[in-house]
Amino acid sequence: MEQRLLLNLGQGDWQSGFASVTAQLWEHEQPPIQFVGSLPPWPHLATQYERWQQLYGAIYSTQSRWRRAAADFEFDPTEPTNVSQQEFATLCTTLRTELNQWLAAATFAPIDRRLRTRLSAQAAIRVMLTAHAPSVLRFPWRLWHLFDDYPNAELSLSLPDYSRTLKQVQAKPNGKVRILAVLGNDAGIDVATDRQILSQLPEAQVTLLAQPTLSKLQHQLWESSWDILFFAGHSTSRGQGYLQVNATEALTIDQLKYALRRAVQKGLQLAILNSCDGLGLAWALADLHLPQTIVMREPVPDAIAHQFLKGFLAQFSRGQPLYSSVREAREKLHGLTELGNCAAWLPVIVQNPAEEPPTWQQLAGYPPLCPPVLQSPPQRRHGLTPAVRRLGLTTLAITAVIAGLRWTGVLQSAELSAYDALMRLRPLETADPRLVVVTIDESDIQAQTEGDRRGSLADATLLQTLTTLAGYEPRIIGLDLYRDFPASDPALVAALSQPNVVGLCKSRDAIADRMGISPPPELSSTQVGFSDFIEDTDGTLRRQLLTLTPDPVSPCTSPYGFATLIAIHYLNETGRQPTFTAQGDLQIGAVVFPRLERRTGGLQRMDQGGNQLLLNYRSLPSPQQIAPRIGLQQLLNGQVNPDRIRDRIVLIGVTAASSGDFWSTPYGTRAHNRTAGVFMQAQMISQLISAVEDDRPLIWVLPQWAEVVCIALGAIAGSLLAGRWRSARLMLAWLLTASAFTLSAWVALLSGGWLPLLPTLLSLGSSTLLTASQAPSQPPERSIKSPHFAE
Repeated sequence: MEQRLLLNLGQGDWQSGFASVTAQLWEHEQPPIQFVGSLPPWPHLATQYERWQQLYGAIYSTQSRWRRAAADFEFDPTEPTNVSQQEFATLCTTLRTELNQWLAAATFAPIDRRLRTRLSAQAAIRVMLTAHAPSVLRFPWRLWHLFDDYPNAELSLSLPDYSRTLKQVQAKPNGKVRILAVLGNDAGIDVATDRQILSQLPEAQVTLLAQPTLSKLQHQLWESSWDILFFAGHSTSRGQGYLQVNATEALTIDQLKYALRRAVQKGLQLAILNSCDGLGLAWALADLHLPQTIVMREPVPDAIAHQFLKGFLAQFSRGQPLYSSVREAREKLHGLTELGNCAAWLPVIVQNPAEEPPTWQQLAGYPPLCPPVLQSPPQRRHGLTPAVRRLGLTTLAITAVIAGLRWTGVLQSAELSAYDALMRLRPLETADPRLVVVTIDESDIQAQTEGDRRGSLADATLLQTLTTLAGYEPRIIGLDLYRDFPASDPALVAALSQPNVVGLCKSRDAIADRMGISPPPELSSTQVGFSDFIEDTDGTLRRQLLTLTPDPVSPCTSPYGFATLIAIHYLNETGRQPTFTAQGDLQIGAVVFPRLERRTGGLQRMDQGGNQLLLNYRSLPSPQQIAPRIGLQQLLNGQVNPDRIRDRIVLIGVTAASSGDFWSTPYGTRAHNRTAGVFMQAQMISQLISAVEDDRPLIWVLPQWAEVVCIALGAIAGSLLAGRWRSARLMLAWLLTASAFTLSAWVALLSGGWLPLLPTLLSLGSSTLLTASQAPSQPPERSIKSPHFAE
């Protein structure tokens, strides 16, 4: 699988920033998805990079055998002449740190976060970077942490304007990669090694031009067709940029413009400039719509140029993709010379985003690789017995039908009911001692003066509640109450602004709530989580929404759920910081909360919005018994033992029937046994904290292929039962087998595993009936008679 990312910085520079940054991501051959953001000014990064270039220039100016043009030998009196290797290494590290601090800006973070939720660590990722300022593209962008987190990602640069060239179809009767190798002025460098590396390439037709004249080089470009143009020698990007093709001539790309354009039309796919400072030359080649160019961004030592060329061509000629070949060859340059790890910054791809990078086999003109069809010699056939054939066909048919029904979602409702039944059969657990719920019932609401009350609690009552709780020293106070209006009492403002108070808001929803609800204005953004729940198609809560990408025009822009935020605050105090994995999954401490796939267990038709998790309810007679309850009046009247609240999470929420905040759960869907929202929040908080502190399991499912294997095992078992027994014995055997499958599913659920029980039982029953109906009737038993002897 391959993913392509085009990151367009647009207009801007280090001093003014980049006001419009666009990221487009292509995956699974689908149209691209797009994210937008911006980057602030960061002139210090440009200053650090200029200093790095000065030190780099000072290092190579004292060394021999560097692939640099004659103009590069000019001495700049402002540049340092005595360079400390430690200073150079420190500056390399500083550049990485500065770049990633800049990319962590709040205006760019949404792009980074959303990319990490879509990119795959296993996929080959082509990251194409473009900007209007060439100086920005010259920076070593592979220092971005994204390339460390995704080992199969590689960078390329591109011009902001690009298009595809109409190419002439050229036949390749010999199946060779046609390479025009130009060995330019070799004064002070070793191009013989380049010649030797090229001569060892498999399936290659290499034409060598040693220090050619302009006319000879143009003749080859005009008259012949080439796949790869290779240059080794001196070059530079200063001024127009030029190639020193011989001791007396230095050619610009403009001098070769029409010949190169003709070569591109005839099939030239790749240029490899194994010389110095080639980015300016690469831009000129990109203007001619050359699909790919590989260059060195700075002057380069002979040893690095040879090592990269050898490593790249070795991988590329073996069939590896161009990008992964460049990355592997580039990473092997780490620490080879006095440049240290900076040597791996030098090679870079300049890519036309409108073109696809070719493989070596495609350059050679081969069709897509297919395994050969071998003719086997005639062998004696050992046919399967009819019984085995029937078993195989029955298993295949039953498995295919049930897996297909499950895939389309036909079985989802029945599977969820079976899952709920197993949830209710688990052994009882105790309530979570870290939580306390303060309930607001109908009498508490009616006891307040209606004129003073704008929500469930009047300001005076809320202030009294928070003041009373503060005296009991809870660790966190969670307000499961909507308050989208400011408090009028300064004392209440101060109470709400305490760092251990967490409130909530409601995100916009195109179906249920088009407006959303704002958070309490007294709370900072780090104290507000969204209240949104996700119901399944039958209206039951079985999932927890951990995070989501907020709608920027919604009044609620918190990326974390109310329960998630409270759990994070609680665990922060024990040193467990939240992070996100390369796959975009939330991690707290050592526990990773993997997001749900589109098809998870029995959920085959699921809304994938946000980062979701199956909710592992604490096994209790009712979800409302998750934590001790304290009535509001009981709290305000001082009828509470302080030890019940001290150092705990206190949730304040409405349990009055008039609130309408009641939810169906696996423990009850009817009106009288639905669960108040504040207890649902408590269940979700408890799940996260218990997973981190108590190693309580999360709900997990088997991979799709393993679930199909379970269905197939049920079909095999049913066919074997029907072939072995009849009548009452068959029924007993079937019940015992079905019970064994059910017991296995129940035991697995005790450790968090959701096995495909219902599909397996269906395949067991279907294959039993089908096999029994196809089996031939048994002949009647014959009586055994004693032999008769004639007298």
